[in-house]
Amino acid sequence: MIKVAKICLLFLVLAIGLFSFYSVPASLDVIKIQSGQISGTTSNDGQVAIYKGIPFAAPPVGNLRWKAPQPVKSWSGVRKCINFGPSPMQAAPAPFSMWSTEFLIPEEPISEDCLYLNVWTGVKTATEKKPVLVWIYGGGFNSGGSGVPIYDGEAMAHKGVVFVSINYRVGPFGFLAHPELTKESGKNASGNYGLMDQIAALQWVKQNIAAFGGDPNKVTIAGQSAGSMSVNYLVASPLAKNLFNKAIAQSGANFTRGSVTLQQAEADGIQIAQNLSATSLADLRKLPATTLLEKVKGVRPIVDGYVLPESVAHIFAAGKANPVALLTGWNEEEGLTIGPIKKATDFLKTVEEQYGPQASTFLKFYPATNDAEAEMSQLKLARDMIFGVQNYTWANVQSQANKQKIYVYRFTRKVPATGEYLKYGAFHTGEVPYAYNNLKFVDRPWTSADYELAKIMSDYWANFARTGNPNGPELPVWPAYQVSDKKIMILDLKPTAKTMPDAAALDFLYQQTASK
Repeated sequence: MIKVAKICLLFLVLAIGLFSFYSVPASLDVIKIQSGQISGTTSNDGQVAIYKGIPFAAPPVGNLRWKAPQPVKSWSGVRKCINFGPSPMQAAPAPFSMWSTEFLIPEEPISEDCLYLNVWTGVKTATEKKPVLVWIYGGGFNSGGSGVPIYDGEAMAHKGVVFVSINYRVGPFGFLAHPELTKESGKNASGNYGLMDQIAALQWVKQNIAAFGGDPNKVTIAGQSAGSMSVNYLVASPLAKNLFNKAIAQSGANFTRGSVTLQQAEADGIQIAQNLSATSLADLRKLPATTLLEKVKGVRPIVDGYVLPESVAHIFAAGKANPVALLTGWNEEEGLTIGPIKKATDFLKTVEEQYGPQASTFLKFYPATNDAEAEMSQLKLARDMIFGVQNYTWANVQSQANKQKIYVYRFTRKVPATGEYLKYGAFHTGEVPYAYNNLKFVDRPWTSADYELAKIMSDYWANFARTGNPNGPELPVWPAYQVSDKKIMILDLKPTAKTMPDAAALDFLYQQTASK
């Protein structure tokens, strides 16, 4: 009897061992990256290993405030990476407009010590070389962080993608320029620290992602809003060369926006220092973070001559952008107006003043025969100027260069809602939980059709990260974009390919903007 019990116990141990070998990712073990050993946690089903709060650069505090990211100091022992690192220094998150808490960073921690990233991987062995997707958050370059619930990477890891989300400095900590900062940099540049953080994170991925079963030569950068603009900047930056080969840009690029030069940003920096009664860099670096947040507004990436040698438009026109396969698009109802909506008479007056002899053409695309129509036109105009024409121009420029394929979408699903959120429709950021199959994190009255759309979109995104082509078995065919036919994918409950319906309006806006 004892002998039988021992045999049964041995069989049980072997069975558990075999189950663990085949069911639990090998990367759940302690793994070695360049700076030391780390451990993580697992998903509830035991299929995905999760590492949160991995430092990819030294804390940018004290004398490292407003310096390029510095190497991480190595550690001894095993570092537990089970919680998100602090979000970058910014104002406390609060629900705003169409965004509920699931679209915001956690209330705490928030700190200047913020240069951490997170990895989700479902590999069984560290030698698998799965495609990698690096997520860059939005927030107008003044807010955001990787700990937002809808940026969770588990669902994408289940689809065979090693998912990485990164932090970068925002606001005055990420984008302040000053002549003394330029002088001390050794690069004759200052101001783009947040972009340099993104590049440092991508360098970390290049050096370390193989330990998680990711392929360092198959990296897709993806982002939304300011994250999408960041993707555009990174594709344009010579410092990011060879760090990725695909790009997903969701609602944001930088082709027709005015570019701030280093000299202009330095002048602003001098004025900021004077306003803060700081007579030296040492004084500026000693100021409390809360003081800088309160007093410094409106800073963002600039043409610094180093990270961005020229404007994005000039870099692409000269054929100097990093080559990538591109998936890009925007949402149907993400117009963000500045100031109050104008009545029809006031809107017509503004159009006449701004567009002169082209006003009648403008009004064909954005009519204002009554107040309701004028309001709708202003929302569409804001959508097209801030997002549509930017990503549309990128698709056209890259298509005309006859390089890698481009895939363009329009997200038109009116996101299910109740109460105050009902009016927002296919709002700005509304596509993100669908694209990464994270509807479960958002408290909305989802239907089975929404879950199916999320499955389809996340399959598209995963396929693109894998091959540079979103198409796959049992998915609606998504044609590559060409200037000649302008075929795009309409992402709604029944995804359908069709000719872009408002290309003529976007062409008009681009011509008006580019001519100025």
